[in-house]
Amino acid sequence: MEELDLKNNAMILFDSYLEDGRKLLESLRKIGVDCPAAAIDDDGFLPDGVESVYGSFLGEYEKSEEIPGRPRYFNEVKVPDYWEISGNNSSGQIHDLYRLRGKIFYTEPAHKRLVKVVDWYDERGTVRSCDHYNKYGALYARTIFNARGQKVNKSYFDAKGREIIVENYVTRHITLNEGSMVKIFRNKTDFVIYYMKVNGLESRNLLFNSLSVPFFVSERLDKTDGQDILFWQEPVGSEIPGNMQIILQDRSNRTRHIFVQKSDAYEKLLALGAPSEKLHKLGFIYQYERKNTFGKDVLICTNSENVAHAHQITKALPQLHFHIAAITEMSTKLLTVGAYDNVTMYPCVKTSILDELFHKCDLYLDINHEGEIVSAVSRAFLNDQLIYAFKETLHNTVYVAKEHIYAEDNAMELIAQLQRVTQDAAYMEQELDVQKAGALAETEEHFKEIIENTELLW
Repeated sequence: MEELDLKNNAMILFDSYLEDGRKLLESLRKIGVDCPAAAIDDDGFLPDGVESVYGSFLGEYEKSEEIPGRPRYFNEVKVPDYWEISGNNSSGQIHDLYRLRGKIFYTEPAHKRLVKVVDWYDERGTVRSCDHYNKYGALYARTIFNARGQKVNKSYFDAKGREIIVENYVTRHITLNEGSMVKIFRNKTDFVIYYMKVNGLESRNLLFNSLSVPFFVSERLDKTDGQDILFWQEPVGSEIPGNMQIILQDRSNRTRHIFVQKSDAYEKLLALGAPSEKLHKLGFIYQYERKNTFGKDVLICTNSENVAHAHQITKALPQLHFHIAAITEMSTKLLTVGAYDNVTMYPCVKTSILDELFHKCDLYLDINHEGEIVSAVSRAFLNDQLIYAFKETLHNTVYVAKEHIYAEDNAMELIAQLQRVTQDAAYMEQELDVQKAGALAETEEHFKEIIENTELLW
């Protein structure tokens, strides 16, 4: 068998391009694996460098003069005359007088109010169709629902609005209008394989992170053409997933090894009897914006007035300076925290000021109730801020170490910890190491070593 070559003869296939997929791609790029990457399920906002399997047949939206060429703002959705569009930083609504006719969902960050999906309701308030918009402002797909709210089919359009692909959710067939030819595929797996053949990718080593369609594709490809790797990024239940057992028992067509990218999942798989020689624990190479300076500035981001123990914490730690930012107006209740000399409030904070705060502060408190804003916890992590949270307010378990989560009814313990880390730079650095270990942060050298050692196992 030929030597496994990830740098020059591989392809990355995502089922959906989510946060863990993004981190995997960035890590592989960092060590020189500059191969094609594609996502099967496309939300219309894939970054440059990740191709949409469906979108590859729809043409080049960026060259069309018939669409905005940028994401569509919420009040730019086309509606019948006299219908009204309203919106806030969470979502938008479309009304015909008193009747709700549609709901607008935004892409992240939501406060920019850029349209990703519009649901349309019938007279009974049931969703009957769903319009999908992309980063060029084009209506690129439409999902149709039956009277019971079940998906029937989804059509994909080119920049001129012509129907190119129809996916039937009942029969699972996919119809492709390709020039003067009409091709019908039995299922999504057949369609993805056709995409790979059209683009000359079917003989490459496949790197994938899902045991659904990407795994089915791997199993259908020619055994002699490639050597594939599963990057497992999901939790593990009470049993090893059935398709994973196929790999672990050497019954897979092309996949022999599994990189597990969650610590809990790795330990659970071993406990369930997975052979250790088949599993490889692997984290991510994070792209940090800055290094922690062991300072005394603390950041809190919230759109809620309910910041747990805000008065108690800020009053107990006068040596620290707390920066509390919101992208909306602040309530009178929250603004009272600003009465302390060591607190600065930022209602309706500008993006430039928020960027400065993430760069300036060395600690982040995830202690606001209700939703997270501006992906604050992940941004804090990538700015090398030491993050602490209450269990009841925790928004992101990936970047907050288990050791750094406190019960909300025990604020004094968190206060004591903040006092200790800000008085001892060496201890603060140790705590940062704990945080990075919990998030499976890898050095570039170690990540590359694990990948290269796996290549030698084939």
